[in-house]
Amino acid sequence: MPILHTRSFVSDAVKLIAGESESAIAARGVFRIALSGGNTPRPVYEALVGLPWDKWEVTFSDERCVPPDSDQSNYKMARLSLFDHAAIPAANILRMEGEGDPQAAAENYEHKLLARANPYRHDLILLGMGDDGHTASLFPGTEALRVTDRLVVANFVPKFSSWRLTFTFPLLNAARHVCFLVSSAGKEPVLKGVFSGSSDYPCAAVAPVDGNVTWLLGGGA
Repeated sequence: MPILHTRSFVSDAVKLIAGESESAIAARGVFRIALSGGNTPRPVYEALVGLPWDKWEVTFSDERCVPPDSDQSNYKMARLSLFDHAAIPAANILRMEGEGDPQAAAENYEHKLLARANPYRHDLILLGMGDDGHTASLFPGTEALRVTDRLVVANFVPKFSSWRLTFTFPLLNAARHVCFLVSSAGKEPVLKGVFSGSSDYPCAAVAPVDGNVTWLLGGGA
């Protein structure tokens, strides 16, 4: 499990993404990437330029149950920072419909993935890590942590009293490569627990069956 401490967080993240894109397109003709939300990946998305967008298939690891024009929407952040500036075909951007019924939206998203490939396997999943060790919308103590027979579910998060849509561990752990993009300032205790191999933080359960995990740490690591 590579753990990379970097002073060049954005450029190193872009280099990793570009390399995975090139390898996937050369091998399979398509690059399947899942984006994460939050503030940490925003400058990375803004720096992705000059890549073969027509071969990209973009998904989202999670979404808040809000309309796509909400400031809380992960899709809106990705649209403003990346989609509006890149020629990614609209049909290749698979948005989670957070404005709909959560259960139906999760089922529809899973069906959408499986219509593209069955089984669906990402070439690269970008994830973040919260102060409580959550990743995607897999929060400590929530029902989605125990799901083993679904790729995407609606997950109620008591700390926010709201629903989220999220990838499950079966989908995360089917990936060829998972990269955590973490601004580690203030998160060192959680990271220490995760890297100890004995924690029960949700992010510690991300372990691809036939793939790799990279932690790219910036901002105080």
